[in-house]
Amino acid sequence: MVSNDAMPASTSASSSSAAARKSTKRGARSATTAKPGPKIDITRARKALVLQGGGALGAYQAGVYAGVIEKHKQLDWVAGVSIGAVNAALIAGNPPERRVDRLHEFWQLVSSGPTQRLPSWWGDRAALNQWSATATALLGVPGFFEPRRSPLMLMGGAAPVLSYYDTAPLKATLERLVDFDRINHCDTRFSVGAVNVRTGNSVYFDNTIQKIGPEHIMASGALPPGFAPVHIDGEDYWDGGIVSNTPLQYVLDQHPRSEPLLVLQVDLFSARGAMPGTLAETLERQKDITYSSRTRMNTDALAANLNLQQAVADLIGKLPAALRRDPSVAAVCAQLTHEPIDIVHLIYRNKPYELESKDYEFSRASVDEHWQAGLRDIRNTLEHPEWLQAGTPANGVTTFDLTEPEARRVRHPMQLPRIPSTA
Repeated sequence: MVSNDAMPASTSASSSSAAARKSTKRGARSATTAKPGPKIDITRARKALVLQGGGALGAYQAGVYAGVIEKHKQLDWVAGVSIGAVNAALIAGNPPERRVDRLHEFWQLVSSGPTQRLPSWWGDRAALNQWSATATALLGVPGFFEPRRSPLMLMGGAAPVLSYYDTAPLKATLERLVDFDRINHCDTRFSVGAVNVRTGNSVYFDNTIQKIGPEHIMASGALPPGFAPVHIDGEDYWDGGIVSNTPLQYVLDQHPRSEPLLVLQVDLFSARGAMPGTLAETLERQKDITYSSRTRMNTDALAANLNLQQAVADLIGKLPAALRRDPSVAAVCAQLTHEPIDIVHLIYRNKPYELESKDYEFSRASVDEHWQAGLRDIRNTLEHPEWLQAGTPANGVTTFDLTEPEARRVRHPMQLPRIPSTA
């Protein structure tokens, strides 16, 4: 989602031969130790927005998008899981000039309950947040879900129901705020992740494959036992975050290798965090680790895999011409080669007063703060293009981890030693 103007000169080999050898072995090096090189032309790159699940924290993603669209209107693909799927639908299901308004309308709606609008100055903030989360558990969230009011619930675990809450209000909200005809027109590719309850397999609903309706977004966010599975075409689906809370791998797997790709990955749970000191902090830390989907590790593993494939393809390109023309060698090389991929990674950073209930704490104060945090982080990123050092001209995956302002990390594609090609 970052234009060519936001991607400055790339980095080349380190001035030190020892550093260069180390870079070759590790396949990564910091942008602060590399020399600038020529820019990569990414004006033809497809741009994808990838949104993690995280309940009430999803307002952060809305703020990020609001900041992005201030400078960059183009969006080719939006993929999400759980609340990321809801935000994705609000984006893809509206024209660019109305997307931020629709996102704002949704987040104002879900934070509009009487117990959610207590001013932050009214008392201890952590206590107010916990009060809001308790009210959510007891009363539900406007326009999202409501408790099941049935005598069957008195049976406890033996009750013949599959969830504590009814998400019919979310269906009505989606039908009002999202133009599904626009999604299915495929001007913007749209993908949301879910899990098949029977098989346990991850499934993606994609507007290039099937017709998308409210039920697909609801399935992506049907986290048990709060929400019931959603029945679609003879199968039942739960929240995609049960298997993987981040749809990055699906995007990289499905993207054509012949086209460059720029990904803005917006996550809501941080895998890294401080050692907890209380029981409440322990529960929060456990949730962060569970739903971060090992964000950094998985992103690095995906990038390393693609970079290794590209390195093998580059080695094949150094074979004698007669071998390169062999049909089997050419076929393997075609499967390994891909255009450059840049992944810009933002992760929401927790506030000190947030508790383990932060993903179902929908107070207006918290929603507004999450939105403003996303807006601040993406504006800060776009206003410092030097942070987004483009990769080398060679094909490969470059990741920009912008989570920590004082500890930004850039990982570049593996650089092979220069070997003269054989004619």
